Amino acid sequence: MYNDELTLAVLRKSESIKSQTTLAIELGFSVGKINYILNALIEKGYIKAQNFATSENKKNYKYLLTQKGIKEKILLTEKFIARKKAEYEELQLELNQYKNNKGNI
Repeated sequence: MYNDELTLAVLRKSESIKSQTTLAIELGFSVGKINYILNALIEKGYIKAQNFATSENKKNYKYLLTQKGIKEKILLTEKFIARKKAEYEELQLELNQYKNNKGNI
């Protein structure tokens, strides 16, 4: 997974998770890697972390997207869609070439 794709995945899921372990399991990465990414996103000002004051488990945090984080999420989503469209078009051309050449096999 590209760094941008991983960042986008974390930004997309950050507001719905309650722990880094849950996020790591959902995305298929180690807790350490998720922790590293979340801390980098916090440093960049894309998300902020709030500890659940009422939670019995003090390891639970709520991750909130900031305005800067929302803008970054939009930018990364647009890049992702453009990349996938280009891949689709390339595959479509390749498929058409195979179809056109199938009589020559």
